[in-house]
Amino acid sequence: MAPNQPLANPQESSPSALEERAVRAALAGRFVDLVADKLLATEEIFRHHLASDVPFIQEAGEYIAKGGGKRVRPALLLLAARLLGHDGEEEITYAAVVELIHTATLIHDDVIDHAALRRGQTTLNHLWGNNLTVLLGDWIYTKAMQMALSHGKVEIIQRLCQATLKMTEGELLALQRLGAPDLAIEEYFGIIDRKTAHLFAAACSVPSLIPPQRPEAGAVLARYGRALGTCFQLVDDLLDFTARESELGKPVLSDLKEGKLTLPLLLLLPRVPAVQRRRIEWVLEDRGFGRVSAQEILDLVRAEGTLEEVTALAEQYAAEAKRELEFFPPSDAREALEFAPDFILHRRS
Repeated sequence: MAPNQPLANPQESSPSALEERAVRAALAGRFVDLVADKLLATEEIFRHHLASDVPFIQEAGEYIAKGGGKRVRPALLLLAARLLGHDGEEEITYAAVVELIHTATLIHDDVIDHAALRRGQTTLNHLWGNNLTVLLGDWIYTKAMQMALSHGKVEIIQRLCQATLKMTEGELLALQRLGAPDLAIEEYFGIIDRKTAHLFAAACSVPSLIPPQRPEAGAVLARYGRALGTCFQLVDDLLDFTARESELGKPVLSDLKEGKLTLPLLLLLPRVPAVQRRRIEWVLEDRGFGRVSAQEILDLVRAEGTLEEVTALAEQYAAEAKRELEFFPPSDAREALEFAPDFILHRRS
């Protein structure tokens, strides 16, 4: 098979696959229904604060808003706020802040990864170059902090800054080990904990800092978010192997092509002969599939069963997140938060 030939996925049009997509659609609806109105308000604030009298920022902001997104983190924040009895404008502001922080990190990630596609759109760095794009990411992050300051809650600013510091540390650690075939599984989990799980934890726990503060609930929600964020990243890693490009909005096996070893391959490497390990190393060295096809790598991972192992691990983190919610009495918000792990486990983008 030629290196650039699309990856085979014989089950994608089967009746069971169609049924699964229908289930996923139902999952998505149930997860966000309770806060749908507030998510719309969050989206309006998000778009409003991407506006500027600087032409480039205005144009790029409109482009970002057009790209959409799952808005998982804002939805979690709004549901956590409802769980704790909040029903005001403040949590909507913080939901938009969290999404702006997430957007800024994605912009910087695309620059670092030399990515050309994000959510099916050409990336900002590919359109306008790295210099303008890096500064735009800085502007968006600063805008997010300015918005958060509008409510004067220093503890919330500290929580958001800490999460951002952890994300930056994770990116630095990942870059230092980019392309390294000897990356340890412990290192991998340390990186994804910083890069992904901490922002989930912050999003879920910020409402506990809105008066009346609930520190004990905040600790539980932070653990819930951290487990959920780890689950999210594991599913993200799986999708790089199992989803179609039309679902991902970027080429399949992009992580490996960018020099990133994710858990399915980290579990596989010690189990296969040196000749097969060398094929994976070629992709890391070349940053491409010139000497080995993407389909060969995918076939190898499927044969060793590591995709199923990572799926099982993601399910364990999902179950851990659900268990944390037993701290709270039954409610519609708790039910929605219990359903969020299922939504994440079944997502395809």
